[in-house]
Amino acid sequence: MNKKDKQLRDFLNAKLAQYNQPGFIANDPICLPHRFSKPRDIEIIALLVATIAWGQRTSIIRSGERILEFMNHEPYQFVSQFTPHDLKPFEQFVHRTFQPYDIQFFLLRLQDIVRTLGSVEAAFKGRNAAEAIAHFRTIMLAAPHETRVAKHIPDITRGAAAKRLNMYLRWMVRKDATGVDFGIWDNLKPAGLFLPLDVHTATVSRKLGLLQRKANDWQAVEEVTSALRKFDPDDPVKYDFALFSLGAEEQF
Repeated sequence: MNKKDKQLRDFLNAKLAQYNQPGFIANDPICLPHRFSKPRDIEIIALLVATIAWGQRTSIIRSGERILEFMNHEPYQFVSQFTPHDLKPFEQFVHRTFQPYDIQFFLLRLQDIVRTLGSVEAAFKGRNAAEAIAHFRTIMLAAPHETRVAKHIPDITRGAAAKRLNMYLRWMVRKDATGVDFGIWDNLKPAGLFLPLDVHTATVSRKLGLLQRKANDWQAVEEVTSALRKFDPDDPVKYDFALFSLGAEEQF
């Protein structure tokens, strides 16, 4: 590693230490799954919150609060046991382009997943996050569905950056001492995760020379994650905290 790379690694490590702290939780959508202690509750509400995670964080949290309210604040019990009548409150749920049909479809598929596979984790099979996301998409869309719902389940084979599912997998898979991410899944390793690429992480990555590609697509995700693996091959996505916060908090 040359001197410039070492300086960049040290800079990112300093920002990682600054932002990968419990204080990060309160203002981030991850605060909602942090209300629960049981993995079966965490993985369900975290997936739904991650799925609607676009727009302002305060808006995402408000919408996540509504989902929890409709679930009587018992994600696993609700998903595993609900009847069609129990889905009626979700006819009033809208988060940007995520409409009542979409949330009801997700809940129906999650019910089938937990009943047949035993957990949401079992729906994310693969050697790395790319394979796991593709597997999850196949399972979710195996049931009859309106075309519109497919856009909420990214297709990386067509170039989707899959920001929200990469974020979800970071939450579920990464383990460290700070306790922001949950680290409750063992089917994937942190080394196989990919950076959740959004406007903040992409802009900062380009400014730092970690990303040259102009489009925010899957090729860009692979490029920037490859660059971050030079700094930590076992846990490259830990730098999401640094890159995101540099953009969102410091307008870097």
